Amino acid sequence: MRRKTGLVLALMLAVPIPAFAQNSTAKTFDQLAPEIDALFARFQADQHVPGLVYGVVKDGKLAYVKGLGVQNIDNKRPVTPDSLFRIASMTKAFTALSILKLRDDGKLRLDDLAEDYIPEMKGWTYPTKDSPRIRIRDLLQHVGGFVTDDPWGDRQQVLPQDEFTKMIAAGVPFSRVPQAAHEYSNFGYALLGRIVSKASGMAYTDYVRQTILTPLGMTSSGYDAPHAPKARTALGYRWENERWTAEPEMVDGAFNSMGGLQVSANDYAKWVAFLLSAWPARDDADNGPVKRSTVREIAQGLNFVSVTTRNGSSGATACKQASAYGMGWRVAQDCDLGLTLAHGGGYPGYGSHVMLMPDYGVGVFALSNRTYAGPSAPAWDAAVAMDRAGLLESRPVPVSPAVAEMYAASKAAYAAGTLEPLKGRLAMNFLMDRSAENWAAEFARLKAEVGECPADEPLAPTGAMSTAFRLNCEKGKLDGALLLAPTNPVTVQALRFRVAP
Repeated sequence: MRRKTGLVLALMLAVPIPAFAQNSTAKTFDQLAPEIDALFARFQADQHVPGLVYGVVKDGKLAYVKGLGVQNIDNKRPVTPDSLFRIASMTKAFTALSILKLRDDGKLRLDDLAEDYIPEMKGWTYPTKDSPRIRIRDLLQHVGGFVTDDPWGDRQQVLPQDEFTKMIAAGVPFSRVPQAAHEYSNFGYALLGRIVSKASGMAYTDYVRQTILTPLGMTSSGYDAPHAPKARTALGYRWENERWTAEPEMVDGAFNSMGGLQVSANDYAKWVAFLLSAWPARDDADNGPVKRSTVREIAQGLNFVSVTTRNGSSGATACKQASAYGMGWRVAQDCDLGLTLAHGGGYPGYGSHVMLMPDYGVGVFALSNRTYAGPSAPAWDAAVAMDRAGLLESRPVPVSPAVAEMYAASKAAYAAGTLEPLKGRLAMNFLMDRSAENWAAEFARLKAEVGECPADEPLAPTGAMSTAFRLNCEKGKLDGALLLAPTNPVTVQALRFRVAP
């Protein structure tokens, strides 16, 4: 049985009961690897990328990694999993988690005004007299009212801190009233870097290194890219006039918190594995540098949901995604892949992409050294290929005692042809929604079609209070859904049966 997440059993009177299916054609990863390699090789050729590296993280490990092309077009040094790439806006996830860690430690609150940490903002003129003043939360989710600024913001990486202070003090022209709409802002994440520094009492880069990079063993990663080992550095290029031209190396500056981090694939895989380890919630020891519950918080896309098309070749035919910006991540519900967290990185000399599928403990990332050549399409196509190959395995939701008890009673009710086995277990709405007499008639109709149902398949719970189920009957199968009520003791608020197609 393949369980797709995101089923809303609370709407079970309107939503179809999930189908149970067996995947008998699952491939091994070794069998799929050539298809993934072809996706990235085609991207490299089509986009004129000198070099790239891509990896798949699964179950806490770097399950697959491969480099293509060269770090440097002059010496032709090949890309390896230890080659160093700037990851541009994928840095924002590190900044967002730093803010949340400071919140956990009592150093700030997300609803604090940003100007409490950056006094130069206090003199700003807002677009209307009723404009809300910008909170830290607004900066995290790009609703501060600033104009989207990718081309300009990318070139501010080298801005000295004192010049940034002057820029803040001069004020900014607003694109809109804060909290009115999502508009992506590198400037806003640069302000978050300043807040990290103020709240922690140390430089932003020192805080990220001390709090995240070092504990995770990301010893090759950092912000001072021009001083990284030359033998491992993937130099950045742009494709212009049918040839590659080297982009200038950018020193660490005041906009580092929006895009300045440099990593290797081997290092970045540790970050991806750490994030994925936050799912599912559990009772294990919580020994990470940031709490699992805090990591899961980044997936809360709380504002301005939009309908988007999946990246990659499957997007044209796939279900539309409901997407919002979480905290350093674009969060979407995909009808095939479930919950996804993704972010691209575009930068002078570099393009990158990462997408996580927490329901399956799988992440895909890719790093390249050509300006704005973000490998989003092959990354998502690789994820879809893994799904179609049966390589994405849902992490099982445990069957709670309450669900097990009420399911047994529901199955007994079908066998008896009456609700008698559920007596004393029904929520107050149950018989108001369908009478006992009509339930008896429904049981009789189903039995006439499929007969008795002596066997069943493993439950597919969607939480501790709900489950899908399948009964194997004499003349067919019955699919069903069970939803419990928030009462103590627990009772059944809804029950559905459907003859399986």
